[in-house]
Amino acid sequence: MDQRTIDRLAAGVVAVALVVGLATIAFGRYQNEISLTTSGEYVVVSEVEPRSKAAQYGLRPGMIVTELDGITLVRLPQYVYPTVERTPDPVTGESPPYEPTGIEPAQPTVVDIGPAELEMLLSTEPAQLTAVDPASLAAGPEAYSWTQLYDDGVDGIRATLPTYVLGVALLMLVGWWLASGRAGESLRPLATALAAATAVPFLARPLEASWDAPLLALGTILVALAMVPLAAALLARIDDEQDRRFAGFAAAGCAVGALVIGVAVSGSPPWEGEGWARWALAAGIPFIPGLGAAGPIRRTSDPTMPVASGRLLASTEYAVIGATPGVALASPDHLWPLVLWLLMILLTGRFTIRPLARLATRAVLQRDLIVAATEAERARVAADIHDDALQELTLLVHRLDAAGDAEGAEIARTVSDRLRAICGDLRLPILDDLGVGPALDWLVVRIERLAGGEVRLERSDGTRPPADVELAFFRVAQEALANAVKHGKPPILVRYATTAGGATLSIDDAGPGIEPEAREGGDRAGHFGLLNMQQRAEAIGAILDVRRWPSGGTHVALDWRAR
Repeated sequence: MDQRTIDRLAAGVVAVALVVGLATIAFGRYQNEISLTTSGEYVVVSEVEPRSKAAQYGLRPGMIVTELDGITLVRLPQYVYPTVERTPDPVTGESPPYEPTGIEPAQPTVVDIGPAELEMLLSTEPAQLTAVDPASLAAGPEAYSWTQLYDDGVDGIRATLPTYVLGVALLMLVGWWLASGRAGESLRPLATALAAATAVPFLARPLEASWDAPLLALGTILVALAMVPLAAALLARIDDEQDRRFAGFAAAGCAVGALVIGVAVSGSPPWEGEGWARWALAAGIPFIPGLGAAGPIRRTSDPTMPVASGRLLASTEYAVIGATPGVALASPDHLWPLVLWLLMILLTGRFTIRPLARLATRAVLQRDLIVAATEAERARVAADIHDDALQELTLLVHRLDAAGDAEGAEIARTVSDRLRAICGDLRLPILDDLGVGPALDWLVVRIERLAGGEVRLERSDGTRPPADVELAFFRVAQEALANAVKHGKPPILVRYATTAGGATLSIDDAGPGIEPEAREGGDRAGHFGLLNMQQRAEAIGAILDVRRWPSGGTHVALDWRAR
């Protein structure tokens, strides 16, 4: 899914949430979803929808209605207390106990309001209702189990207007903050997706407050869909193919679970833990890809698996962005979690992450300068050898041939050939002129003479990546092949492929394989070649994978993608 499609999907979900939320506030009305009927001389509750407001108040089928819309239907026995003033004891000053003098009426009494008025009451949606459990009716006033329902029809839904307005404010504020580049250029493309995922839980709050099953289901669908664009954008930032696939399946599972629970339970009784389950599933849709983009996700404890190198600021940003919608989901009823979360982000970014990121950026810049200076020095030394020593050796060979010293001329030619090979390694004119593929052909031929066995190259290089990428790929191949000759054994297989979207390189040997401690701490163990390969990979934004196959042999892989 490209960035334009992601933004369009996010904008579409936001537009629907804005319209539906505002329409619910303007025209919505509580539907108590309760049915009344007569049973003998009583008016009783015959049916209650599981997710209705009446069900949330505790009304159940079979309860006897005692008051309906301000009209008393059944007079229940009540204790009668004396109305005369109690005289305190003249000695102690204490007032006598306030005890009831009787019960009035003696038993539940149905009020005769007339058939026409009763029919009119039963034909309209009740707004005010008091009911009592029939099991407690015969036990007396002390055992009554009362349930009351009160609703003016609109105030409960309209009370969500401040939450809706806050959602609109978050939509504009978060979108503007990221789109303006104030949060960093790397986060600018995420502006629309993050704004939608943060604001829609607030915009959909009126639907949840309506107690209407279809609106509850629609609100759940909108919230889940609002998380999908951000999840897709974060998935695109996971470099490793396996991590991206794993995170994608997990996010899709969370989305399906959130939709199923939200839609299926909208017409069924609430169950314990339902709110937590809906929150966890919806929050997991962007959170899992956010962890993957920051991680990557480690699916195994194998110590030889590659570990992503430091992308401190980007890793922190992606993890925080993935978690922010989850905080927003927990905030429509209690705003303080989102407020605390945003304050923590601002303070942490200001006083911790940004200073560390500046140090990391400075270190990367210094490393790149060192690499550039090294390559410049290689080119200078190659030019000096070519223009000075090789020219002198060429003249010496001609003189020795002319003097008839064939043995001396052959020695001079051998030295000249070696110097030309050194110049080729230092300056790499074949790499500059023809690209990595032909340069690897030349390198494999040279390495095969030293390896004492088969060194084979499989290449598919239709396009050429940028010059810095080609140089990094060739240097990594040089180092990996040198290690394969020194520590491994033939056959050695080199694979190189390029497409419009990137380039890949892999080198496999049949030796005993690299030890885990060498991969994890190459600089400490003296394996500076591994550290050099890792630095070259980081310099071009590629992933370096060095591991030992279970059956033996070392695998070195370099994967670069065009940005």
